[in-house]
Amino acid sequence: MIEFKVTGDYIPMIQLLKATHLVSTGGEAQIVVDEGEVKYNGGVDYRKRLKVRKGDVVEFRGEKITVI
Repeated sequence: MIEFKVTGDYIPMIQLLKATHLVSTGGEAQIVVDEGEVKYNGGVDYRKRLKVRKGDVVEFRGEKITVI
């Protein structure tokens, strides 16, 4: 499990995937979100600009990111 500390109110989904090094580029992040590979709080979410906030959980390729 990865714990990611957000500075500010939120981080966009594609930036979170890049910041946790689960994808290499923003383009790759957009593709995996478009293809439904990312779960947000237990459900598949297709929004690339989704505002991920403290307390949210993101799952991707067997990794769970808890935003603190």
